Amino acid sequence: MGILDGYTVLDCSIAMAGPFAAQRLGDLGADVIKVEPVAGEWQRHAPAGGITGNKINVSFLSLNRNKRSLAVDLKSPGGQEIIRRLVAKADVFIQNYRAGVAGRLGVDYGTLSAINPRLVYVSMSGYGEDGPHAQRPGQDLLLQAMSGAMMSTGRKGEPPQAAGQYLVDAVTAYTAFEGALAALLHRERTGEGQKVEVNMLDAITTLQMQELSVFTVGHKPQERSAEPHAHVYIRAPYGTFATRDGYIALAMPQFPGLARALEAPALAGLDETTAGWDDRDATFAAVREAIARFSTAECLTRLEAEGIWAGPVYTYADLVADPQIAHNGTFLEYDHPTEGRVKTPGFPIRFSRSPSALRRGAPLTGEHTDDILRAAGFSEDEIAGFDGAGAIGRGAA
Repeated sequence: MGILDGYTVLDCSIAMAGPFAAQRLGDLGADVIKVEPVAGEWQRHAPAGGITGNKINVSFLSLNRNKRSLAVDLKSPGGQEIIRRLVAKADVFIQNYRAGVAGRLGVDYGTLSAINPRLVYVSMSGYGEDGPHAQRPGQDLLLQAMSGAMMSTGRKGEPPQAAGQYLVDAVTAYTAFEGALAALLHRERTGEGQKVEVNMLDAITTLQMQELSVFTVGHKPQERSAEPHAHVYIRAPYGTFATRDGYIALAMPQFPGLARALEAPALAGLDETTAGWDDRDATFAAVREAIARFSTAECLTRLEAEGIWAGPVYTYADLVADPQIAHNGTFLEYDHPTEGRVKTPGFPIRFSRSPSALRRGAPLTGEHTDDILRAAGFSEDEIAGFDGAGAIGRGAA
C-alpha cells in the first residue's frame, strides 16, 4: 500500500505542471482519475522532441503514469453531472485552467466545495487567479524570463539564456504537490477541506530565495560578466570549462590548491575577494587557459587530489549510464501495452514502510471511463446515454 492508498484525485489539468503534480500523488498510491476531453488532453497532441510514440507520445507517457483516464465533455450537461458525482467522493481536485474558465465550466472551488466540504481543491495558474497579469499565458520560458533568473547567468552584453529544462513547470508541479499533501494533513487533523492556490510566477520567484534576498536585503545588483560565469552571486572561478577533450564544472576553489592542481603558479597568490569578485573576468580567463591544457580525466584527478570541488559535465547518455544512478535505481523500467519497453525517471523519495510503486502506465484517452463511472454508481443505461450524447469517450487511442 502506498501512503495515499484510498485517496481519490481528480486531475483536470493539462500540459506539464498540473499532470506532473497529480502523477506524484499517484506514485504515492492515490487513485488519480485523469479527466480529459473526449479528444484527449492537449499534451497528447504536443510531443516534446517530436517523439510521437505508437499511440501515446513520450510527453504524455512521462507525466501520466499511475492514472486512469476518464474522457468527458465538461461543457455538456452529462459531463457536468459526472463531475459533480465524482467530486462528492473525491479527496483532491486539481485544475490549471486560465482565469475564469473553472467558473464557466462549473468546477470552481465555490461550486465543488458546496458539494464536498472536505475537498482539497488545488488551483494552478500562471500568474495568479486575478491581478494585472492574470490573463497572460503561463508558459515556462515566459516565466523564466519574467522571474529574473535568466539575468543571473551568461555573458554580459549577450542575450540571457534559459534553463535547458522546463524549470518553471517542474518547480510549480512540486509546489502544488507539496500544497496538496499539506492540505490533506490539515484535513486529517480538522476535517476541513480547503482551496490551495499555486502560481508559476510565485513558484519560480520563491525558488530563488537566496539570490533574491541578496538583492532585496543586501542591495547587490545582478552584474553579469564578460566571461560565462555561472552565477552572479558566487565568486570566480565558478562555471564550466573546456578541457582538451570535453568539459568540467568547477565550483569556488581555493587558489593555492587550484594553482598546484593546474600547474599554474600565478593563481596561487590571487586574493579571494579581489580576484574572485572584482576581477572576475580576468580570473575566469586565467583558469580557463590553465584547464585547457589537460584532458578531462587528468584534470578531475588533479583537482580531486587537492580537495577541490569539480566534476564532469554529462550528456543524458552519460547520466543514464552512471553507476550511482544504477545503484540508486533512479530510472524505472516497465512494459507498456502500446509503447513497449519504457525507461523513465522514477520515484525521487524513498519510504521505508510505504514505497512508491508503478501500478499502471499512462492510459489511452478514456481507457477507464466505463470502470470509473460504474464505480461512481452510474448504471449501464446511464453510461450508454452519456456515450450516445457525446458526453464521454471510451478507450480511444
